[in-house]
Amino acid sequence: MKDRGRRNRKSSARNGATELARGRKLYERHAWSDAFESLARADEAKPLDGDDLDRLALSAALSGRDESFLSALERAHHAHLEADHPERAARCAFWLGMRLAFLGEPSRASGWFGRAQRVLEREGLDCAERGYMILPGARQQVVAGEGETAYTAAAEAAKIGDRFGDADLIALARMLQGQALLSVGKVDPGLALLDEAMVAVTAGEVSPLVTGVIYCSVIASCQQVYALGRAREWNDALASWCEEQPDADFAGYCLVHRAEILQLSGDWPDAIEAARRASERFVHQDNRRMSAAGARYQEAEIHRLRGEFDEAEEAYREAGRMGREPQPGLALLRLAQGRADTAAAQVRRALEATKEPLRRARLLPAAVEILLASGELEEARRASRELADVAREASIDALHAMSAHASGAVALAEGDAAGALGPLRESLDIWQRVGAPYIAARLRVSVALGCRALGDEEGAALELEGARAVFEELGAAPDLSRLDALSKKEGEPPPRPHGLTPRELQVLRLVAAGKTNKAIASELFLSEKTIDRHVSNIFVKLDVSSRAAATAFAYKHELV
Repeated sequence: MKDRGRRNRKSSARNGATELARGRKLYERHAWSDAFESLARADEAKPLDGDDLDRLALSAALSGRDESFLSALERAHHAHLEADHPERAARCAFWLGMRLAFLGEPSRASGWFGRAQRVLEREGLDCAERGYMILPGARQQVVAGEGETAYTAAAEAAKIGDRFGDADLIALARMLQGQALLSVGKVDPGLALLDEAMVAVTAGEVSPLVTGVIYCSVIASCQQVYALGRAREWNDALASWCEEQPDADFAGYCLVHRAEILQLSGDWPDAIEAARRASERFVHQDNRRMSAAGARYQEAEIHRLRGEFDEAEEAYREAGRMGREPQPGLALLRLAQGRADTAAAQVRRALEATKEPLRRARLLPAAVEILLASGELEEARRASRELADVAREASIDALHAMSAHASGAVALAEGDAAGALGPLRESLDIWQRVGAPYIAARLRVSVALGCRALGDEEGAALELEGARAVFEELGAAPDLSRLDALSKKEGEPPPRPHGLTPRELQVLRLVAAGKTNKAIASELFLSEKTIDRHVSNIFVKLDVSSRAAATAFAYKHELV
């Protein structure tokens, strides 16, 4: 029996050593989930030392195992203390505090920050970790609106990072400096500091954990101040990073940001798929529900724009239940449903609850649209002026475009078509340059109305034709219905009783001719994915479930 027990222990030790070696290799390859599994098995066979506990903790963090991350990092903290490595123990305590703060446990986070500080003070250490301990307080100052104080603190942390050559600390401090400046309206220098942090990230100078933190934080900051070009550029870089390590937990947060940018860029099918994947990833995790809520809001937005109002309603409500303010999207849905008074009440309530100028700027364009539709011209004018004030304070193209759009819409409603066309065309130019086809198409409709009011029917027709092509490509059904109403002459029957857009009718005729989606895509110079969406829309609108049934419908109703 003793010999058998000895042999089992030796076998277990050999297996543990094999798993440890494998785990270390997987860790170096950034295969985080597999690395965690191997290191955890090695830990069961024989408790890991401080270095390998660090590896276990990081693998857990980057594969979405929060409890395992916290447990391994706490053990690493104690292991480093026992090995007389107080600075490493302090760094473990710092990351424990950061993760706990992110997970909504401020008391536990504060306890670990305090422990890290005490370790450094007890040992009298002059080290990079002293710079790390500046960051939590500076972040709280940004949140509290004390941007100037936060900037000074983060600058001190960056100096410490420079002195000790700690790339992670430098990048985190530069990012926080940039966010501090953004919080006080200093947009250009703030964005420059964010760019500096991102250069370190894209050059591979920082650790994987810090890479994920900075990617997500910088993209979110760019979107908050409408630096959409930067947000798109950094999001593309983040997507490439996530593809290299698909099980990284940050890939989920990437999807929320990506959904917003894809929606703006006009790739609605990919946008809604990214939002759904993010929602499914986080919806059952209580500490990630706000991310799931943001994803559901993005789903709702695309459903609304495509005219899928029931699906939009459900997604907005679910986002609201999970804690995400469903405005202005829900109010715009009410407007699309013909409930302008309800929409106006909702957007007024949201504005009353929002004080920070850039956050109000997210509501004001919708407020102008809704108030004009409700006949509240003076209130719409005030909202437009407020948006103009915010845009003047921040030299950001997207904000100027939003302001010009609102100003032109108000002028058009006032009957000043000549005065409306200038700002409308200015806004159109910016959105076309940014690469936002849907917003640009809506602006072309407004420009068309201005041209028509001035007697330029040919110019109006050209603008409407251009807008229709985009709406058809995107599947923006409510906007196409509006175009039909604008184009309809008195005494004409309602257009397209079958409900198909001209592009869908074109696709249906090719389906009826027996062509595959791939062949149709080639003939129409469109992507196969776009044709797939058109065919799906045709099936829904005609209430059929097959190509044969759609073909039969086309012949029965003389559409071919």
